[in-house]
Formats: sequence, C-alpha cells, structure tokens
Amino acid sequence: MRHLLFLLALSVLGPLSAKTARYRLMVRGNPAQEMVVGWDQFSGKDPVLYYDTRDHGEQWSKYRFQKKTDRTVSAKGMQNCFARLSGLQSATIYYFVIRDSEGNSLRYCFRTLPAETRSKISLIAGGDSRNHREARQNANRLVAKLRPDAVLFGGDMTFSGTPEQWIEWFDDWQMTISADARLYPVVVSRGNHEADNQVLVDLFDVPSPDVYYSVPFCGDLLQVFTLNTLIPTGGAQRDWLEKELKNGQGKIWRLVQYHHPMRPHVARKTERDDLVAHWAPLFAKYNVQLAVECDAHVAKYTWPLVAATGKNAHEGFVRDDANGTVYIGEGGWGAPLRPANDAKPWTRDCASLNHVHWIFVDRDNMVIRTLQTDNAPLVSALTDADRFSLPKNLSVWTPSNGGVLTLWPVKTPQKGKN
Repeated sequence: MRHLLFLLALSVLGPLSAKTARYRLMVRGNPAQEMVVGWDQFSGKDPVLYYDTRDHGEQWSKYRFQKKTDRTVSAKGMQNCFARLSGLQSATIYYFVIRDSEGNSLRYCFRTLPAETRSKISLIAGGDSRNHREARQNANRLVAKLRPDAVLFGGDMTFSGTPEQWIEWFDDWQMTISADARLYPVVVSRGNHEADNQVLVDLFDVPSPDVYYSVPFCGDLLQVFTLNTLIPTGGAQRDWLEKELKNGQGKIWRLVQYHHPMRPHVARKTERDDLVAHWAPLFAKYNVQLAVECDAHVAKYTWPLVAATGKNAHEGFVRDDANGTVYIGEGGWGAPLRPANDAKPWTRDCASLNHVHWIFVDRDNMVIRTLQTDNAPLVSALTDADRFSLPKNLSVWTPSNGGVLTLWPVKTPQKGKN
C-alpha cells in the first residue's frame, strides 16, 4: 500500500522529496545470475545500490551487498544510472534501495530467473506504445498484475523521442511495478521511432551498440534473439544471427523479436523483402519456433511458415506445420490502431486491437495468448503462487481459429546441418 501511495503522489505532484525515479530493470547476460537496475538520478550525488536476499525495508545499512553505478549517461532529459549486478542466486528475490547524498529511495525488489531447463517461465511480448497514453498505461498495468519473468518490447516506445516524451514514457513504465514493489526485466529492440541505436544504449543499457543481441533463459530451455530492422539486415547482422542460431541448437526453444514485420498485415505498410531473404531461411534452417513482430499496429497469428518460392508460395512463404516458424504481432501497446486488411493465405487470424502477447514456456510446449488490454484496470492481480493461472476479468483475444496457440518443440533442428 505504501508503494502504491508513493506512485500516486509521483503522478499527481511530481518527484517531491525523492532523489531517484523512473526505475527500470534490464537483462544484459544470463538473467539467472545477472540483472541491471536503472534509474533517473535527478538530484543528489554518489548513488549506491544496496541489495540483499533478505528484506530490510529502507534500512540501507542492513543490506549485505552494495554496488556503485557502472555507467551514468545524460540523455533525454534524465541522468540515467545503471548498476550491473552479477553473481546472483537463481530463482531468488533480491530487495534493494538506492542511497545517495540526499537520502534513500523506497525499497524495491526483483526476482532472478531459474537456471534449470526444467523450469516454466512467463513472458509478455509486444511493442508500439508511442501515442495513446491510456492504452499504454493499461498494457503496463497488465505487466504488474501478471508478474512475468521478463518483458520483450519490440520498439517504438515514443512518437518523436523528445525528452518530454521519454520522461512521460518512463513515468508510465512505473505502472509495470507490482503492488509489492516488484520490477520485471525488459529486453528491448529498436523501432523506427527510435532515431538511432544510441538512444536504447543510453536509456536501457543494451549490451550491443548495434542493438542486436541474444539472451539465454533457464539453461537450455530458451534463447531469445533480438534483431534490428533499422540497420542492414544482411552482412554482419545476418552472419551474427547464423552464428548465434548455430550455437543455440542445444536450446529447446528459439524465439526472435524485432520491429518491422516481414509481411505486414496492414496493406499500406512496406513489405520487407530483405528480412524474408536474409532471416527467414535461417529461421527454418535452425528451427526458430516463434517470431514476434511489431510496427503495423494490428494483432496477428500465422500458421507455421518456411521461406519458399514457386507456385505454392505466397509472398515468399509456404505453410509447413512440421518445420515452420509461427509469426505473431504486430504491435499494439498504445500506438494508433490500423485496419487488419492484408491477411495472407497462411494467416491464421488477424484483427485490430490494443494488445500484448502472454507466453508460457516449458520443455513440453509454448502456450501463447493475446490479451486485449483495454480492461486492464478490472483484471485481478496474480501472485507468485498462481501466476500461470488466468486472473479474473482477463480479456483473451479469441479469433475463429482459437484463442490459445500451442507450439511443440523439435528436439533436433530439422534443417540445422550445413
């Protein structure tokens, strides 16, 4: 309750006496052992993050561990500080406060991911939050209520990237913090409304200056590959992708996220033939089971697809239930909705709605639901004990082919040999 009152005060009155704000949690390496805590240090000097596996409230001197900032950068009207924590215990809640020359923050917490392949995890994926603040806030509220292990965000956070818009975006991101002050790590990719790669490096401390990178989850359970559709998709990026996919063949699941869809389901959007040529064959060769796309501002599921040419192919793809990649998307975190008016023969379903994707992953299957976010204030909050359950009032998109999409792993990539 105290945390909620603090957030309400921030939204109504501004920062008040707090010295830090706009908290964010990121992943640079293995999230079972490493996390990055980021914040805006708008007043005070020499901040130190104090943390522990025991909750000491705001009594900073009782926390066993401490970390000074690894990186501080002034960008978009904020003094962005990043403390990179390593050597953490897996599947463990860490509590922290930030203390500077002027005082303490409130106590916050995060949970590291499990290290075991037998684990089950929950992900929220989506993107395009740039225009409609109420819709963006509703999607953020669902993050807080569903308590995912991580958020995959596919770009286009703001419209024009002004300091005012970014400050507002991070103020809204505080709504992803649960009532018990739990933060959830975000893995970001670049959209076309991010003017350059550097803005994501400066605001989210991403591990690659080119904003393409991979993150392992739960031993050999899952590898997430973040790609960048705003730089050349062939050449160095394609070579990196093939190397990473080849190295990740021991993973049960391979998931890719990026901004522009290969074949958007909005007629006026640009077809990305380069993505089809450079990436889609690698997805089939190395058994990428799921691709999360954004940008077009509609919801869609495809049937499993492989890149192909010939009379049976449509726009460079054919359906292949045994070997194909399922493509979902295409961004609905608050950007203006568009008509879903360009369905393909291999489209499973598409529609125009504000949404995020909710994904459960374990060794046996991947279960995907698309959540309509407009009624987020009415959705009940989950706990750690029941977070793989559907909360009361959750609105699941239920198109004609069903509202639950279930994928099964292929233990050995079907086309992974050279």
